Amino acid sequence: MSEPTDFEEFLKRVVTIVFWILLIVPIIVLPLLFFGSEILQALQLLVNANSIFILINKAQNPFLAFELMDSLGQGPCIATATYQPSAGCNPTFFRIVIFPGFTFVALLTLWLGWFERKLAAKVHMRYGPLYAGRISGVLQPIADILKLLGKELIIPAKADKPFFIAVPLLTMGISAALLTLIPLSERVYVVPPASASLGLLVLFAVLGFYPIIILMGAWASSNKFSFIGGLRALHQLVSYEIPWFLAVLGVVVLTSSLDPFQIVRAQSKIWFIVPQFIAAFVFLTATLAELERIPFDLPEADTEIVFGWLTEYGGMFWGILFGLSPFIKLYVFSGLFTILFLGGWLGPAFLPPEIWFILKTFVVITVIMFSRVFNPRIRIDLLIRVGWVYLILLAVINLFIAVGLKAFGVL
Repeated sequence: MSEPTDFEEFLKRVVTIVFWILLIVPIIVLPLLFFGSEILQALQLLVNANSIFILINKAQNPFLAFELMDSLGQGPCIATATYQPSAGCNPTFFRIVIFPGFTFVALLTLWLGWFERKLAAKVHMRYGPLYAGRISGVLQPIADILKLLGKELIIPAKADKPFFIAVPLLTMGISAALLTLIPLSERVYVVPPASASLGLLVLFAVLGFYPIIILMGAWASSNKFSFIGGLRALHQLVSYEIPWFLAVLGVVVLTSSLDPFQIVRAQSKIWFIVPQFIAAFVFLTATLAELERIPFDLPEADTEIVFGWLTEYGGMFWGILFGLSPFIKLYVFSGLFTILFLGGWLGPAFLPPEIWFILKTFVVITVIMFSRVFNPRIRIDLLIRVGWVYLILLAVINLFIAVGLKAFGVL
């Protein structure tokens, strides 16, 4: 590596080194600290030839594979008629990676992409995906992933390569981190109830990194269209995050808690969408802007700035930034709306709580998807005005209503 020729290049190298240190620590060091003993156990298991035979034999049966994972301390820890999990079994790794964590939601987002395309097509009296798969093109998402995986990852010659490559990885990491904060029920979660007292605060803190990552990707692309799209995204996200937080604050006032489990329990008599209807409207509108969905898709207005801050991204980078990550955020925000306003997993006993949560979340997702069907794109001046004037005003009015309901003991 050549010596830096000026102070600007020296400062750029220092920032790059600090950035990669901050990236490597949470990805490599922290997992080793938390799961180091489990990794050593797995290596010891693989070294033993007899254990390799057991591994191959048990992998043929999913339930036996779960038992093997339990023996390593990283299974679902579910007791069956013939099996009792070990005393030291810790399901945290399974919950993060498999269910209700990343793998479950990644597979769900595949189907959501197909569902949205078919929904829009039916409303527009079109066919939508049709050929990949025997039933209504149901395998189209799989075909799209295989196509993206086969494409070359092209990095522009003038792009800042470390930051350009890191943006899709960081975006996926933030989306995965958000999943850990959305419980499906009192018994299906990643973060346990004992550690969720500040769950909403942590979720908003994680979301705060997203505008920075978008602007970093736009700047690293060295493309004027990307940079214009990044600035638009920054203005939009900042404009709508404030009313978004204020809408949630009304629910926090009524429950006196930031714990999602406590918020759901407080809705055992009445869902908060009734006394907090204004907050629900503000939250849903701000969610559309946070997801950059029509009519708030100004950062990706392809007729004006090619494809916004994603212009230079292609292949699987584009698949992560435009497919996987946005749909994971769609699931997270819809699940958060369900927890805040629709009673979470509460429902009649003829269905498990997890099913109630998924059904309610799916209804919210469908409502959000309908905005794409019939709404036109609005001008950027109207977009900013709606966020800074009307939504903030409604959120403040709702906050006074929540304080009044709490003060007079109505809820």
